[in-house]
Amino acid sequence: MNKPVQAGGSLPSLALAQQQLIKMPYAAFLGVSLRVGPDGLETSTRSRADLIGNTNLPALHGGVIGSLLDITGMLTLVFLKALDQSPRLIDMDIDYLRSGQAQPTLGRAEIVRGGRRMANLRAVLWQDDPERPIAIGRLQFLLPKTETTRGGLEVSR
Repeated sequence: MNKPVQAGGSLPSLALAQQQLIKMPYAAFLGVSLRVGPDGLETSTRSRADLIGNTNLPALHGGVIGSLLDITGMLTLVFLKALDQSPRLIDMDIDYLRSGQAQPTLGRAEIVRGGRRMANLRAVLWQDDPERPIAIGRLQFLLPKTETTRGGLEVSR
């Protein structure tokens, strides 16, 4: 993936991303944690037996993979745009490239195109090697409403 886009002139905020993560019960259930890596914000989750969908392989449930892509994209937007409110997912397309094994899963997203009201992202999940992703998602988010103040600064409502 490319270097993250610093969108909207605001500085990336890990604290805001952590605050949004705490507000997400399903992310807590999945055990999602955040860190800032060399290519931007990364999500990670540990392997657990209750996240396995196919016990014969064993492989992560497809819903878990989809949720991790959604969470990764949303938190990346909060991080890069320093949003104090969560963006709303509008649409998501997922390419399942290989089965997610019962091991830690990491994710990263980048803004492909961002505007004042909408943002398109590309999110990637991998396990052992970032060059061998298990899934890629294309996500579209509606950004929180803003109002322009007299000084020309955008303020979140």
